[in-house]
Amino acid sequence: MNLHFLSLSSGSDGNCYYIGTERYGILIDAGISPRRIKKGLAAAGMSLDAVVALCLTHDHADHVKSAGYIGERLGIPVYATREILDGANRCRCISERIYSSGHPISKETPFAIRDFRLTAFEVPHDGSDNVGYMVECGDRCFVFATDLGQVPDRAAAYLQRAHCLIIEANYDAELLQSGSYPPYLKRRIASPTGHLCNTDTAEFLATHYTPRLEYIFLCHLSRENNRPERAYDTVAARLSQAGIAVGRDVQLVALERHAPSALYTFPLPDSQLP
Repeated sequence: MNLHFLSLSSGSDGNCYYIGTERYGILIDAGISPRRIKKGLAAAGMSLDAVVALCLTHDHADHVKSAGYIGERLGIPVYATREILDGANRCRCISERIYSSGHPISKETPFAIRDFRLTAFEVPHDGSDNVGYMVECGDRCFVFATDLGQVPDRAAAYLQRAHCLIIEANYDAELLQSGSYPPYLKRRIASPTGHLCNTDTAEFLATHYTPRLEYIFLCHLSRENNRPERAYDTVAARLSQAGIAVGRDVQLVALERHAPSALYTFPLPDSQLP
């Protein structure tokens, strides 16, 4: 059996990620339209019919836009803390409210979705509540850390367990400060409950790298305040300074904001087949 990872959209305009086996999968966030989700999955040879769960990181529109439709119309369970579910239902941009499909979870209390073991953990952001996810299957560990202004030690402990780390590199500090955003929005983005900039992400990765880390996916890049090549080059340069070679010690990918990524496949040993 193989595990697959696919980014359907990753950026300030909408976020949605897929992780699954050949038989079924899970979505992390649903901040794009159901049509785009279906189209992106189909292009990778998968179907929305095979999605068995949706997990939400927080209640901002670019992460929950289609959560109600997926949960209530398609009957797919929506997992999130009670605060996130309530916040999503207050979001004006959500297509439908989440009622019977909502499944409240607690931070740092593992829960199972078929062969996957998931653990939500606290991250600092300015939603009603905010989590990252550690997703384990067999000996593989994926960690999602999107929308966080800093990486506290408790969150860092989860990130360091990852074989595949999906981590925010939202903005370039120079582009943000020289850009057209009003001062209050610049302060919000750069605050400890805002977003990670390229250099902060690079510094964290260089100082917390472990040999188990195989892939780094830079996610949630800002349309206005970042460029994929800037994010990639900033992280690659800092890793190189720390003696970590991109392409040899770890693979580095800056995810597209609007287009699906390639489909990444990770084999599980036969002994770990569920």
